[in-house]
Amino acid sequence: MKKKLFEELSFNHGTKMSNRIAMAPLTNMQSHDDGRLSDDEYKWLTMRSDAGFGLTMTCGAFTELNGKGFPGQLGIHNDDMIEGLSRFAEGLKRNGSLAIVQLIHGGMRAGEELTRMQPVSASDLPKYNARGLSTEEVKSVINNYIEAAVRAEKAGFDGVEVHGAHGYLLCQFLSPTLNSRTDQYGGSSENRARIIFEIVDGIRERCREDFNISVRLSPERFGMKLGEVIEVARRLLLEEKIDFLDMSLWDYRKEPEEAEFKGKSLMSYFTELDRKSVLLGVAGKIMTAADVMNAIEHGADFVLAGRAAILHHDFPLKVKSETDFESVKLPVSRDYLKDEGLSNTFVEYMASWDGFVAA
Repeated sequence: MKKKLFEELSFNHGTKMSNRIAMAPLTNMQSHDDGRLSDDEYKWLTMRSDAGFGLTMTCGAFTELNGKGFPGQLGIHNDDMIEGLSRFAEGLKRNGSLAIVQLIHGGMRAGEELTRMQPVSASDLPKYNARGLSTEEVKSVINNYIEAAVRAEKAGFDGVEVHGAHGYLLCQFLSPTLNSRTDQYGGSSENRARIIFEIVDGIRERCREDFNISVRLSPERFGMKLGEVIEVARRLLLEEKIDFLDMSLWDYRKEPEEAEFKGKSLMSYFTELDRKSVLLGVAGKIMTAADVMNAIEHGADFVLAGRAAILHHDFPLKVKSETDFESVKLPVSRDYLKDEGLSNTFVEYMASWDGFVAA
């Protein structure tokens, strides 16, 4: 089984990853205020791509200015970003890692203090000071995702991930709680998912044949219904326009929150789906060598490591060399994280996570 972890894995549109451990997309707040790549962000992520990750994904890069969701966020919203992104792609790929940009629009989570614009969402959401997008504005959002993917291709990245999870804009469209639209992007589950499928279709049409496209979904929180997310996942897999589905589960071992789905793992509802040629990646507290092997033994094609990758820049190499490897116990010191390639800014951000950084 361990040997299988470190064998090459092929995606259905031609790209490959050298093993089954991917670097998850992680907010790090290290880029410049205008979205340009910083040396800190370059150092932090290339330190990981150089140390064994078969696929390395950037943080969510905002596709338009009013989609910026956090300070120091990487941008891919205009051609001025291409120079830095080209440097990033070259660095991430230099030791054989597959380089992927995650594309994101914050929607109601894109604060006015960052964008100088009122937040937007699928519908009017006074609680978040967000206004609903018009149908024409939805079309513009879709086009901006597609143009961002074209920029990623020009910059030399191997592919992009469309972020449809964790309460950001595309997840807001999927959510029956947050989306009360009456046009073709609201109402039925199929309509609420339409924006994601139109983005995927557009990227597949505009980018080269072997460009890697993935979608990240999360099946719980923000009003999501597990049954609906399963159906969106099923369609993404059956249409085979994406290369992999990235399921962000919070904890890959957990049971669903909804009572009618309890009795087996949340992950199993997705590993049981007919994937055709599409691969399935799972994320959620993958912290040990045993976790990696367990997730794959239970049906995932590969794993995406987040916290473990923050704590160990060489997490795949640790897994390869130590069958019983476990991530360092939390909390860790600021100096420990700096030695692992995090800047002061990123360390302070991690200090806002409960129990992660020692006082």
